[in-house]
Amino acid sequence: MPGIRKYRRDTTEVSCCLKYVIFGVNILFWFLGLIILAVGVWAWTEKDTFNNLSRLTNIALDPAFILICVGTITFIIGFTGCVGALRENTCLLACYAVFLALLLLAEMTAGILFFVFKDWIKQQATSGFQTFITHYREDPDQQNLIDWIQEDWLQCCGVEGPRDWDRNAYFNCSSGAVGSREACGVPFSCCRTKPSDIIRNKQCGYDVRKPTYSLDIAKIIHDKGCLEAAEEWFDHNLLIVATSAVCAAFAHILGICFAQNLRADIFAQKAKWH
Repeated sequence: MPGIRKYRRDTTEVSCCLKYVIFGVNILFWFLGLIILAVGVWAWTEKDTFNNLSRLTNIALDPAFILICVGTITFIIGFTGCVGALRENTCLLACYAVFLALLLLAEMTAGILFFVFKDWIKQQATSGFQTFITHYREDPDQQNLIDWIQEDWLQCCGVEGPRDWDRNAYFNCSSGAVGSREACGVPFSCCRTKPSDIIRNKQCGYDVRKPTYSLDIAKIIHDKGCLEAAEEWFDHNLLIVATSAVCAAFAHILGICFAQNLRADIFAQKAKWH
């Protein structure tokens, strides 16, 4: 028996190290994709989207839908890589390599188009954010996304400035006539935070856009638009963004090479059996 085990170990063509590296990495992506997918489906369930399909008019701008798409893609790629490596299934490994190649191609295409059609993308981003503002109170996911962008990420307000909140029915200055307390104001996420604040003041943006407002608006809220703030953020973090993109592309290429090498090992081992 020891002689047989030694013979099998010495003559095997399949690298255990390569096999379990692919398996270990992709099982993490498999579970990550499952979690992201579950969160997206849960968000849709909470909003009762499955029973009210009329809410899918702005599906491309729905953060929950984006989570479902990202989770599904991650889950499929992780599944094919994980099971393909563990079971030494050349078909699944081929699918895994193809999926990574398509994802790499899509990322490269998106990067090229971003620089070639920069003005068009800027226009689409402006239109999308304006749509978010219009439906701010209608979709909690979009509301949380806008609050995160304005308060935590870019410290901005509106697309081009606080006046963009006139697009929302609750914050429009004319809404005061129908009893909206938020009329001629902005969401709390537009307000400048103070280190001394223990509890977030949700009413800090009330009335700040009224002509009769006595305080300096620039000291209360962010007066810079999110579009300008985003451009400045990308200019300041261009090196980090570029490095992340290169690392992601390198990881995809490495995954493709690993999958192809493992397939070659499996075919070589099968050739020995025959």
